[in-house]
Amino acid sequence: MRYVNGMRGSAVAVVVASAALAVAGCQPGGGGADAGDGGVTPSGAVSSAASSSTPGAPTPGNSASGSSTPSASRPASSAPGSSSPAAPAPPSSAPAPGGSAATCSAGSLKATARQAAVRPAGTGTGAAVVEFTNVSGRTCVLKGHPTVAGAGNGSPEMNVPLTVQPTGAAAPVKVAPGGKAWVKLTFVQVQGEADGYCVSGSAPVVYPTMVVRLPGSGAHQVALDDGQFAECDDTVTVTAVSAVRPS
Repeated sequence: MRYVNGMRGSAVAVVVASAALAVAGCQPGGGGADAGDGGVTPSGAVSSAASSSTPGAPTPGNSASGSSTPSASRPASSAPGSSSPAAPAPPSSAPAPGGSAATCSAGSLKATARQAAVRPAGTGTGAAVVEFTNVSGRTCVLKGHPTVAGAGNGSPEMNVPLTVQPTGAAAPVKVAPGGKAWVKLTFVQVQGEADGYCVSGSAPVVYPTMVVRLPGSGAHQVALDDGQFAECDDTVTVTAVSAVRPS
């Protein structure tokens, strides 16, 4: 009977000891070997890790959403107006305000002639208007009174200088590209029919062309659009270059 009781006491002691070991294995600090083997982490460990994180620190998801905030990620160079192009500079070929243009060269001008509407009475040419057109790409200046010569046989080398009587004040005239300026030539008129006559008693002279020279702008040979130059006394009255077309 004493033996049986002793056995029961040993059995109880073994049960108690086993229960104690089981309880010890369930504690957080216990069972280190199980955690090192890569087993499933107990849910209590997850809670402990979550609670041990720094209070107020953003989670990865919050950090990602914060980094995509437009105001934080916009480059400084994209500020409105920073890429606006500068105003274009004035063309370098434009004349400076108040600048003076050069005298027109002979090559920059095209000259034509026609009989004037207002001319002395008679049967000769009477008067002609010579038109100068600026055919260059730059504004230039014409000025002064022209000289005039009759070109025999239409050849400027075989010309006969006429006596020039200038009239009117001379002033520089700016001629833009494609612009025009004029002079008027008034001759001593031929009278009568057929070959006509000159009041002075000299014989009328006919020239196929005239050579008109402008100061600093060369000589220009012109022909009338409807005939020849018929005049008396080889004398001509000339106006200065004008920006207004004479009649």
